[in-house]
Amino acid sequence: MGASSYAKDVVLWAQQQAALLRSGQFSKLDVEHLADEIEDVGKTEKRELASHMAVLLAHLLKWLAQPDRRTRSWQSTIDEQRRRIALALEETPSLRTTLAEPRWQAAVWSDARVIAITDTGLAGEAFPDKCPWPTDRALSPNWLPGAD
Repeated sequence: MGASSYAKDVVLWAQQQAALLRSGQFSKLDVEHLADEIEDVGKTEKRELASHMAVLLAHLLKWLAQPDRRTRSWQSTIDEQRRRIALALEETPSLRTTLAEPRWQAAVWSDARVIAITDTGLAGEAFPDKCPWPTDRALSPNWLPGAD
């Protein structure tokens, strides 16, 4: 049930580790891989938050850059991403600190620009190098760029 199980079948390994934990057989645990998996849970949550935020920001960019192409679909995507982000923050409040991390913000903005450039066909110069909106504004349910 050690490292070799982990490498062969991580799902089976996880079930075995859970059984060992529940039965109090702590000395048999694959501690190193357990620690890695626990850390990965946090990384996965951050990646999911980043993905939702990048899609949200990309659609806000598209909304701003192409007012003549605004659709219900864009509005729906904006609303859906805001709901998903709000739910993630509700379920995992510690993710709020992630929203304020400058490196995380820069990476998310970079992803958002790529999505917007790809989706619109506009040149990169059409979109700012840095996010022009504070995070709380981008997440505000009734706010859209260009409406201020």
